[in-house]
Amino acid sequence: MDTEIGGGIAGGAVSFLLLKLDAFATREWNLQENINRALQNLGIELRSIEALLIDAASKKDPDHQFTVWIQNVRDQAYAIEDVLDLFRLHQEQETGLRGFKLRHSINRLIKDIEESLQRIQQTKERYQTMIFTTIHSPGNTTDLHVRMAPLFTGNVDPVGIEEPTDKLTSWALEEKQKLEVMFVVGMAGLGKTTLVHSVYERVKQRFDCHVWITASKSKTKLDILTRLVEKFGCQITHPADVIGLTGKLRKLLLNKRYVIVLDDLWVKEVWESLRLALPDDGNNSRIIITTRRGDIANSCRDGDSIAIHKIQPLSPERAEQLFNLKAFSRNGRCPSGLEEVSKSIIQKCDGLPLGIIEIGRLLSHKSPTRNQWKIFHDSLESELRSNGELSDIVKVLSASYKDLPYHLKYCFLYMSIFPENDPVKRRRLVRLWIAEGFVIEKSGKTLEEVGEEYLKELIDRNLIKANGLDFDGLPKTVGVHSLMLKIILSIAHEENFCTVCTEAPRNLTENIRRLSVQKDDFEVSQHLPFVRSFFSFGIGELKIGPNFKLLKVLDIQGTPLEEFPSVITDLLLLRYLSLRNTNIRSIPRSLSDLRYLETLDLKQTLVTKVPKAVLQLEKLRHLLVYRYNMEGVRPFDLVQGFKAPKGISALKNLQKLSFVKVSVQRRMSRHLRMIQGLDNLTQLRKLGVVELAKEDGASLCHSIGKMPNLHSLSVASLSMEVPLELDAMATNPPALLQRLYLKGPLQKFPSWISSLQDLVRIRLKWSSLTENPIPAVQNLPYLVELQLLDAYTGTQLEFKSGKFRQLKILDLQQLEQLSSVVMEEGTLPCLQKLIIGHCSKLVHVPGGIGKLVHLQMLVLDDMPQSADQLRRLVCRIPCIHSYKHGQLEVFEED
Repeated sequence: MDTEIGGGIAGGAVSFLLLKLDAFATREWNLQENINRALQNLGIELRSIEALLIDAASKKDPDHQFTVWIQNVRDQAYAIEDVLDLFRLHQEQETGLRGFKLRHSINRLIKDIEESLQRIQQTKERYQTMIFTTIHSPGNTTDLHVRMAPLFTGNVDPVGIEEPTDKLTSWALEEKQKLEVMFVVGMAGLGKTTLVHSVYERVKQRFDCHVWITASKSKTKLDILTRLVEKFGCQITHPADVIGLTGKLRKLLLNKRYVIVLDDLWVKEVWESLRLALPDDGNNSRIIITTRRGDIANSCRDGDSIAIHKIQPLSPERAEQLFNLKAFSRNGRCPSGLEEVSKSIIQKCDGLPLGIIEIGRLLSHKSPTRNQWKIFHDSLESELRSNGELSDIVKVLSASYKDLPYHLKYCFLYMSIFPENDPVKRRRLVRLWIAEGFVIEKSGKTLEEVGEEYLKELIDRNLIKANGLDFDGLPKTVGVHSLMLKIILSIAHEENFCTVCTEAPRNLTENIRRLSVQKDDFEVSQHLPFVRSFFSFGIGELKIGPNFKLLKVLDIQGTPLEEFPSVITDLLLLRYLSLRNTNIRSIPRSLSDLRYLETLDLKQTLVTKVPKAVLQLEKLRHLLVYRYNMEGVRPFDLVQGFKAPKGISALKNLQKLSFVKVSVQRRMSRHLRMIQGLDNLTQLRKLGVVELAKEDGASLCHSIGKMPNLHSLSVASLSMEVPLELDAMATNPPALLQRLYLKGPLQKFPSWISSLQDLVRIRLKWSSLTENPIPAVQNLPYLVELQLLDAYTGTQLEFKSGKFRQLKILDLQQLEQLSSVVMEEGTLPCLQKLIIGHCSKLVHVPGGIGKLVHLQMLVLDDMPQSADQLRRLVCRIPCIHSYKHGQLEVFEED
């Protein structure tokens, strides 16, 4: 085990445990005196251990005994967490003799832990002395030879970098009469150093002076400034400080045209210090910085003089070309019989040049037989360990992981739970982090908002991939690079963070913390008392017994369940329950026993009613009970909601509630009481309501007016014939609303919509407005998406110059009377996608469409435009899709 990685896990376990101890002591004020005193002593000792682990992370790797000590610390942190959870479970279950036995058991466990910590204490002082007397570690220079060796051996592979090399060379030599900076950003192993070195070699002779310097994690501001001054020919004969060196370097560079490469930047302060020493005297000087820390690059970008170039993975074709050059160096061709296994290995490299080169080089020394290559393919994960044949890849990629703070290490390791090539929905991941206790509260922010910040940082650090961006720029789903996944799977296993089962379990260890089942027909009969999280990604039958008493997360979405598993209601500490995409039809009243539940996800199930017992789940934050019914219903009735119990206002911590049926509540005015009760849900961020009667509109508006934090609102009327009456919202509209979905007739356009300055998406469906809605929304400053589906009965839409400054997606469908769309020059300056469908009277494409300079795609669905019209537009719009009766015709540039 890598000591730094192990120390990170142990440190994280201790840090999270200390937070839990503090929260526990605050909440459980009536603890027995002996238990309370023992927990206080544990906290004191753990804080001392935490400080030691933090110091150890920045020093040289200690000896093997210290590694064992770190593992003991981790195990004891887990053991203390078990005691706290057992105590909480004891409180939920305490009855007579059973309660006495549990108290006795917990007291015995605490004594065992105290004895273990005493043994840890005896050895801690020895390691403390060792830590403080060792010299600083060389930071991430352990991977320096991997990144730099090709530059000095002449073995640089230009495959895939030709175009970005030309682009950056042009930027470096362009005459702009000012100092410019380029951050070259990408995950480890993408070839940032190789690319920039190629550019540097091309341009350096065009500058008065040039220098290349490596800024590893261990380099301080003083180190970097000293080396720069010396490289520019000035000897430092006496000790210097940052201020003196800054002035000296500035003087050396004054009135000169210079190019400086700062390779592998890890610390923002290093660049900020260097920036002060760089004169901008109109000589076209250039700074190029490579970094895997996109968060640093983004925070430094404060004007048009600082740009960011993001390196992308190699295309499949380029990846295959590079792999063949390395694996089959004689002729660069894959021999017959190895095509299939070669393709699979290349796919696992996921376009990462470092992985392709190292794996190809290793395979070039193996016998080119299918059997040998298949053995290597199947053992790739074991080779990607610190002592494996691909340890060089591990050194480079794991440096990014080691650089993370404790809480982000845990969040990132969580990605090891999910199967490869199975994208994880962003909001699901954040909710899971919260349920696990990884997200630390921040004043003025919800846990969900803090979790989103965590995810953004991991994406910016190029550790988590954003697979597809939503209309607002946020990722819909996320994932991890294939090789990085192999590495964190190894870490998660070694550190007992997560156990992944891809085949029938044999001997699972009793102390498993998280279990991820990635096979069909799985039965858990073994006693696993300390499992905190259970995931199933198979599609076969799943059987779980009553042996997960400390479970906090149960995610078994997609399994073929027909009934709610009765064992779930015995999981008294459960925080997260997802039965999404199963066939269950109801949930039991005994669900009220799960008093710690925060997320109940029943989306795409057959549940249509939630029992009143759910109102006792006071910690519930997300209640998702709806499905999209694709079979035999009108599009208007696509979303099927649920009947909410009377008194839903009791769930005061709800952040997300969707979709609530209103029509089924009508008996004896219960519907009004339910709607009015919504005004107590002041923490709601997302609300979805379906089957709203006209006479209930004013009451709903009043309730929404009491939701100051509402970000997303979806309201559907009782039917396509029943109008939405929402005028009462004008007195107090939700000022922070970002997404608005209205489905049903509107007698007039709601005037309050124009006042919602934060709106980014508006979807109006079956509104049948007689007045043109465009003037009411054209000045919204952040509007990114607008959809009008059967929302307007007029004949013309006009988009005026200077309007819709941020709109990227415009969707016009089923506007049956529409015969003309006019787009003035200067309108819709950011529009990227235009969708027009089933507008039978719109014979011509919108006037002015050719002047939308950023339009990337035009989608037409059953429209009367001729193929000749569309072909003439191809030179202005890169991609045009035209559907005729379900048949697709694509028009693209040659």
